[in-house]
Amino acid sequence: MKKLVIRFNAPVVLLFALLSLLVLLLDGWTGGVSTTRFFCVYRSSLADPLTYVRFFGHVLGHSGYSHYMNNMLLLLLVGPGLEEKYGSRNLLMTILVTALVTGLVQFIFFPGTALLGASGVVFMMIVLNSFTEMRRGGIPLTMLLVVALYLGNEVVDGLSESDNISQMTHIVGGLCGVVFGFTLARAKKR
Repeated sequence: MKKLVIRFNAPVVLLFALLSLLVLLLDGWTGGVSTTRFFCVYRSSLADPLTYVRFFGHVLGHSGYSHYMNNMLLLLLVGPGLEEKYGSRNLLMTILVTALVTGLVQFIFFPGTALLGASGVVFMMIVLNSFTEMRRGGIPLTMLLVVALYLGNEVVDGLSESDNISQMTHIVGGLCGVVFGFTLARAKKR
């Protein structure tokens, strides 16, 4: 009989989920001050060094347990396969670039609001996951359907709904996933 062992199979994904949980706990302990100061991107002075921390840190902050769980369930579902296929270093780079791009879009185009949460990263991973079966020169039908369904829905919601969900972040995260999908597929061919 073979012994079952728990494997630490996706270090980047697991560390991301753990750091996000720690940030959520810290948010509760500080009454939200830590999240506002470090883990939420908003228009602030470029002379403030924390502005640059927030460009990346906002993906670790969440507005509450439900927000955290919604993002982490998808991240933990999709992320390990991506980390196995593309490697920890590549996945970490896609997360960091997506965090920076979504943070900059928020900072530049939405000065009156703040952004926090991993949904841009999650949307990037969902779209990137649809590239896992990409073969020589072909575009996977699954990728086209994911882009049409997820991103199309976000465009419709962005135009028709008035809620606290940043559809623009979802769209930008999904577009990052498209770029990374083609870039990583091209790099793998070399």
